[in-house]
Amino acid sequence: MVAVAWPYANGSAHIGHIAGTYLPADIFARYHRMKGNDVLMVSGSDAHGTPVTISAEERGVTPEDVFSQYQAEFLDDWKRLGITFDLFTTTHTDNHTRVAQDMFLRLHEKGYIYKDAMVQPFCLTDNRYLADRYVEGTCPHCKHGGARGDQCDNCGRTLDPKDLIDLVCKICGNPPEFRETEHFFLRLSVFEEQLLEWVRKQDHWRSNVRNFTIGFLEGGLHDRAITRDISWGVPVPLEGYEGKRLYVWFEAVVGYLSASIEWAESSGNADAWKDYWQGDCRAYYFMGKDNIPFHTIIWPAMLLGYEGLNLPYDVPANEYLNLEGFKLSTSRNWAVWVPDYLDRYDPDPLRYVLSANLPETSDSDFSWREYVRRNNDELVATFGNLVHRVLSMVNRNFDGKVPDPGELDDVSRELLDEAQARLDTVGTEIEAVRLRQGLSAGMGLAQAANRYLDQKAPWKAVKEDKADAARTLWVSLAVINCLKTALCPYLPFSSDKIHLMLGLEGSTQDAGWNWDRNQLAPGQPVEKPTPLFVKLDEELIEAEAQRISG
Repeated sequence: MVAVAWPYANGSAHIGHIAGTYLPADIFARYHRMKGNDVLMVSGSDAHGTPVTISAEERGVTPEDVFSQYQAEFLDDWKRLGITFDLFTTTHTDNHTRVAQDMFLRLHEKGYIYKDAMVQPFCLTDNRYLADRYVEGTCPHCKHGGARGDQCDNCGRTLDPKDLIDLVCKICGNPPEFRETEHFFLRLSVFEEQLLEWVRKQDHWRSNVRNFTIGFLEGGLHDRAITRDISWGVPVPLEGYEGKRLYVWFEAVVGYLSASIEWAESSGNADAWKDYWQGDCRAYYFMGKDNIPFHTIIWPAMLLGYEGLNLPYDVPANEYLNLEGFKLSTSRNWAVWVPDYLDRYDPDPLRYVLSANLPETSDSDFSWREYVRRNNDELVATFGNLVHRVLSMVNRNFDGKVPDPGELDDVSRELLDEAQARLDTVGTEIEAVRLRQGLSAGMGLAQAANRYLDQKAPWKAVKEDKADAARTLWVSLAVINCLKTALCPYLPFSSDKIHLMLGLEGSTQDAGWNWDRNQLAPGQPVEKPTPLFVKLDEELIEAEAQRISG
């Protein structure tokens, strides 16, 4: 199961979202599908978050208008970027409401949810209780000045509005007062020891995720309110509480389960979701580091309380992607927006550059200079040029048909052995969610193939020893056939182009995670090559820098 963090449907996706969450999940899912494993990859728009209502109020429209706009945009982004969800839904469905309310009622019946009074910020100017994202102030832990009422994005700590220093209303900028109101609380504290024992056993988790979670738990778990005085969201399913809604951090994580159920019902087998939640299944949760505690502590606590559902197997949360040396900021428009990028450039170069620089263990940086360099030096000159010159020589000197290799020499056998070894390594790295290393292993094969070509020089041998040129080109074609498989999870569009140019039917994805060095039989026709990638002018670097600044 590939469970992918739900984006707030109040704004466009940017490359930080792609690098942190959606691209890693897609690479992982594509690989496992090619391996023949049953994969369910789900997510959807978080339609009920307060960012949606804030955006609606700022624009003078309804929350439905806001989330509907971005739901459609996200679906278009995923299609054009090649992010292959089995279902990308929203939290604003009858199915999600039913499943989220069932989770609430089950935990309530078992005593894990209880009523209690709490103080909540109330804005006298706007005459309303303020949900957590309607207030901001200074984080008491790291002193970051832009902390929200639910969480500090700078240090990752979950917060309560009353913890914030210099608290103000996000709508009017005035300091609110605190008033008592009744809410429902999740009894997180009772799961502290059970969660700590479970997390300590997760030796395969990334050290940053595991250490952060253990530190959080050792600091002590406190019960948290799971309802809010708002009108937008999933209603509390108890009489007398019609004006309250389930708090989004409680409700949204249930989306992984509700989306699985929705997918099963739409697939014609309403019980199919159980294979992923109650069967022999590993569940991987992909997200950025700001979401770690919700998926390693709060959601597992809810699952433990509900009983009978699989806990996460791994939570490979990424660090942050910066832009040109500075933190991405949607409010300052310091971002590369996905729809804007896809309107002007091809998807695979972005997938490649982000994959090569994924913030898996530490923050990383995207720059247009590095984008152009990697595109021109690695995609065009190393990978694309390899494919183009081999197929060109086959078309020019062997009538566009796979040549007969005859007896292989030692250097050719060594390269073919290396191809198999690198394909295996790419798979091993992806399975361990070390995606950056997997890409490096795959591109290493392209570099090895180029060295082999330069050593064998078939453009010279074809004039003096055509049998040797035939051997070299056959081996090179076989390696390219391996390369398109090894890089398919990263570069799906380019891999399919190669698949067709090699005269093969279907798609690389459908062909599976395997490679037969003898698949391209002598005499099999191949297509004339077309460029896989476009070389970019360095003037683009300055133009894009100005575009961001503007």
